[in-house]
Amino acid sequence: MARKRKGRDISGWLIVDKPAGITSTAVVNKVRWALEAKKAGHAGTLDPEATGLLAVALGEATKTVPYITDALKAYEFTVRLGQATNTDDTEGEVIAQSDIRPSDDEIKAQLGQFIGDIQQVPPKFSAIKIDGQRAYKLARDGEDVEIAARPLWVESLVLLDRPDADHAVLELVCGKGGYVRSVARDLGEALGCHGHVLTLRRIWSGPFEASDGLSIEQIDQMARTPELDTHLRPIEDGLQDLPELKATAEGATRLRNGNPGMVIANDVEYGDEAWASFDGEPVAVGIFRAGELHPSRVFVKPA
Repeated sequence: MARKRKGRDISGWLIVDKPAGITSTAVVNKVRWALEAKKAGHAGTLDPEATGLLAVALGEATKTVPYITDALKAYEFTVRLGQATNTDDTEGEVIAQSDIRPSDDEIKAQLGQFIGDIQQVPPKFSAIKIDGQRAYKLARDGEDVEIAARPLWVESLVLLDRPDADHAVLELVCGKGGYVRSVARDLGEALGCHGHVLTLRRIWSGPFEASDGLSIEQIDQMARTPELDTHLRPIEDGLQDLPELKATAEGATRLRNGNPGMVIANDVEYGDEAWASFDGEPVAVGIFRAGELHPSRVFVKPA
């Protein structure tokens, strides 16, 4: 018999402004402890040295995580020009150097090739699986890792600042699966000078912004107090990219039991994915068909 997980049945989103030097998993564990929550997860890993938005889902909100990971997200990052590293960031060893330093106009001229539907090769030191093993493990063992290019949608890539000849600050807005380290590496190659990520910050993802996030120090100060609960955002914040339908009373009951339920539809087309609410609470996510929502995810009614 499975052991019952201890903790509170608490649901919602806590937005964290992650500092450098801590893993995303460690942040989730900190939030789970601070809120005494039974269940928690995050919407999109940040590397340990990266900072910024980490959206932590609690309880029923974990069912909406895919809609945040699939959403557009923005990063501000600094590229160190003139050096390539084996990890494409400052954690690795320098493997190539150049005295070439492009002008601002030369950098801007190359950015267009990274916008739109592109093919991107993830870093060799990444969590991509190759024959069942993580690429970073194979790379650490000295194996020559070959990773196939993957499709990526890039909404925009702009030069924000040029502090000096060795550094360029850029902003990237992209879809799911983008690696900023790969952008820095490939931009450096396109400019003929090499490059790697020096600093990286996620500034927003879907409806969530780093500027709204709590620091680790704030979470520690409010841990296990009602004050921290006031910072929870509702489950439905993770569903803002989907249309909302109003369920009837009978429809809400059927949906909560995992069955198709009647909803009131406005501009939703047959076959669209949507979510249903009743009395201000999310009930289910699913596919709309002929006046009913066919659920794929059902939310447990709050006690």
